[in-house]
Amino acid sequence: MSLGQEETGWIAVVGSINMDLVASVERIPAAGETVRGWGFQTHPGGKGANQAVAAARLGGRVRMLGKVGRDAAGELLLARLQDTGVDLACVAREDGPTGVALISVQPEGENSIVVVPGANAALTPEFVDAHRETVLGAAMVLVQLEVPIATVEHLAVLCGQHGVPLVLDPAPAQRLPEEVFRHLLWFTPNETEAAFYLGEQTITDAEQAARRLLSLGMKGVALKLGARGVVLATQDGTMERLPAFEVEAVDTTAAGDTWNGGFAVGLTSGWSVKEAGRFAAAAAAISVTRRGAQPSMPTREEVERLLQRQGHLPL
Repeated sequence: MSLGQEETGWIAVVGSINMDLVASVERIPAAGETVRGWGFQTHPGGKGANQAVAAARLGGRVRMLGKVGRDAAGELLLARLQDTGVDLACVAREDGPTGVALISVQPEGENSIVVVPGANAALTPEFVDAHRETVLGAAMVLVQLEVPIATVEHLAVLCGQHGVPLVLDPAPAQRLPEEVFRHLLWFTPNETEAAFYLGEQTITDAEQAARRLLSLGMKGVALKLGARGVVLATQDGTMERLPAFEVEAVDTTAAGDTWNGGFAVGLTSGWSVKEAGRFAAAAAAISVTRRGAQPSMPTREEVERLLQRQGHLPL
């Protein structure tokens, strides 16, 4: 698939492309501790690529902006993205290694992740400018924090100046210039990330946390609560808690990325915020029943079947 310059309406994903190295462990080790693992796998990953694949599998027209290294991992990751239907016209090869993520997963599905950026560190503001037409022609742009903060800030200003809807998934959480928040259509943290931006240890009241996050200036907040669902809040007064679908979780890796991809597909399809959030929740629920990041992500048909089984009308 190739998106011509005259076309509009795609989801542009600006973000990381990684190889995930996944160890299955009885429990995540504490600092200085060694634990024995019982399984090891490699999977395509990176929060940017994950969200691109999730959106593509769910029926979105997706173009990726990112970088991989000139190594075997980069070659494999590009092939996997292309096989999923993600347009790669704005993905470049960089001298040096592809990014990697080191992931430990417990039996109940909880995980810890260490990310080494590799080629993702070379995704600069100048690279975004080189692909300006793709960004400005998008129906929605998704970005995360596994690429340089200067690039995120530049992208936010560009989207804000031209009225392009921008969704930021603030992972891994790190300090952001205040101006970034004012250019966001949606800010989509999990509880740990929300606590970071609010200067708290934990989140005790999700609705109140969402209201406080809105005060930073973004138009909408989707506070992801894992098995407890998601709180959707907007500047115009929307405050909605959507429950999660009850499933048997085996691996929560990329559940949040699956949610973001589904949410973007829903919003760019013209659905209401509640409809898009419900669709995203169903997609994320299916993903946690499978191991791996991108391999766990469902198709649109699978999500629609789950929604129907749960008594929801087709979208």
